[in-house]
Amino acid sequence: MCPERPTLGSAARSERRRADRGAGDRAPEWCRAETGSLYGDPVASVVVVFALLAALSNAVNEATQHIASTAAPSRSSGWRLVVYLFRNPLWLFGWIALIAAFVFQALALHDGLISIVQPLLATELVFMLALRRIWIHQGIRPITWAAAAVTCAGLTVFIVAGQPGGGQPTPTSHHWIGAVLACCAGAAVLAVLAQWGSKSVRAALFGSASAVMWALVATFIKATTDTLTQFGVGGMFTHWPIYALAAGSVAALFLTQAALHVGPLRASQPFLVIVDPIVSIVLSVWLFGERFTTDGAVLALAAFGFAVMCAAVIVLTQTTPATMKADIPKDTGESGRIPPGYPPSRASA
Repeated sequence: MCPERPTLGSAARSERRRADRGAGDRAPEWCRAETGSLYGDPVASVVVVFALLAALSNAVNEATQHIASTAAPSRSSGWRLVVYLFRNPLWLFGWIALIAAFVFQALALHDGLISIVQPLLATELVFMLALRRIWIHQGIRPITWAAAAVTCAGLTVFIVAGQPGGGQPTPTSHHWIGAVLACCAGAAVLAVLAQWGSKSVRAALFGSASAVMWALVATFIKATTDTLTQFGVGGMFTHWPIYALAAGSVAALFLTQAALHVGPLRASQPFLVIVDPIVSIVLSVWLFGERFTTDGAVLALAAFGFAVMCAAVIVLTQTTPATMKADIPKDTGESGRIPPGYPPSRASA
């Protein structure tokens, strides 16, 4: 519930009424200032659920599309591969999962804080680990499960101790310009530096550049959902956030594909997962006025939790199986062939 409205003078009340009328169906700024806080706001739990559903959907998308792609006949290439994939229900389901991930993230960001939603998306790695074990039947090392548990624990400490709160619905124009220029310039520098070095270094730099852009895209998603609720579908296309979202997403996707193409996933994935929430937190404070606890000791605890999460993510990504192939049963017979009952799609994955 919103706190009691503060007492204002007549001039201030008139100005506030004009601001509230301009907000359309949105809650007035004095009320929305605490939206998304974990304390005293029932919306916060829904935001967390949506963010976790977005992470799960991302994991499902990655698993289904990878399995479908690697299960294609060896002779399939070019347009034959495209036709095969479009006829593969598993591959198409992956696209549904990707759309669901975007919708869940948008729902979470609309009413939630970027400093909560974006770090929670790192749980995609944990969900992916569960899918590898339950669905693909991969053997997961104990150290990897431990890293997943520490990732969740560190993330919980960061959010609970940090007490993210505050926030304003409409950033100022000069804040937007500064954020866009800083993120685009940073991503461009990283992309240029990625032209040299080893495969792992190049993948890490491209991954970092991609993460910077995805953090910026998250702010565009939040701005677009606010525009949608205020002006409707038609009015949304008369304002800039939807076009910034489209352009930023294309740039981020391009950089992500470059990171995956030039080097191993183990080199780029830690940076994709860690840099995104770091930049997102900076943007949340700069653009939307989000804030954390002012208690120095508690804030240090939150920072420690975030650092632990980052370290656990690195261990998790480095110890996860390098491929999506299922483990071949030990009892394969004298001929070494896979038993007839073993799923052929998983064996070929």
